[in-house]
Amino acid sequence: MEIITFSAIKGGVGKTTLAFNYGEWLAKNGKHVLFIDLDHQSNLTQTYNIYDNQDTVGNIFLDRGKVKIHEISAYISLIAGDMHLDDIERTIENKTNKNMFLYMWLSDNYERLNLGKFEYIILDCHPDFSTATKNAVIISNSILSPITPSEHGYNAKFNLEERINELRKEAIDYSTRKSYVTTKLFFIANMIKHNTRSSRELLKALKGDPSVLATVPEKELFNRSTLDKKSLSKMAEDHKTYIDQHEFFDSMDKTFNEISEKL
Repeated sequence: MEIITFSAIKGGVGKTTLAFNYGEWLAKNGKHVLFIDLDHQSNLTQTYNIYDNQDTVGNIFLDRGKVKIHEISAYISLIAGDMHLDDIERTIENKTNKNMFLYMWLSDNYERLNLGKFEYIILDCHPDFSTATKNAVIISNSILSPITPSEHGYNAKFNLEERINELRKEAIDYSTRKSYVTTKLFFIANMIKHNTRSSRELLKALKGDPSVLATVPEKELFNRSTLDKKSLSKMAEDHKTYIDQHEFFDSMDKTFNEISEKL
């Protein structure tokens, strides 16, 4: 099982759109995917037309109640986000094990919920480094963080690296002194416009950085996929409506394949 978290300190960088489309691409290629929505805005959950306010991801952090796994399709399942997750985070702020709730829930329910059937778990986090995000980082094999061409876009890269390194020192097994944080941090240059100065400067700054896995161009079709609730994989199957977009679909297929190979 590969556990991948999509995380960013800065909002508006296309994090949920990337998570949604990457998970859908994996499913199209026959992989069983479990989405866990850790953003209290629940945009990923609503992309699948789920608006439940019971049995959500919030119960993992409250350590009570059932957590429902919605079966979206033969290859995609989802644990719904909770619009009160930010409030829940505040209620557990003083608990010593606040960063380990997700780790413990996976351990306690791995066999009971047959979580081993999922080849990928994909977590979508709120753009911050709150308790829920720290929980995701601790269980993850890899973190994918989008960087966009903007005044603060590149600085967000160092911000996230520093936060994770601090958590690596903090979240340790006190008997062995080994950190629970073993994840690898990677970046995706997102919303790139090749005719703008900011995009050229960002690409120049990232050139040769082995932690940068891919570059995704600015494309309204891609940006709107979560709003329209239709992934690129499903758009590519609709030859009539998107007949002029197949070059873009092919390039994104290669991009996602490249990301998978590098993780």
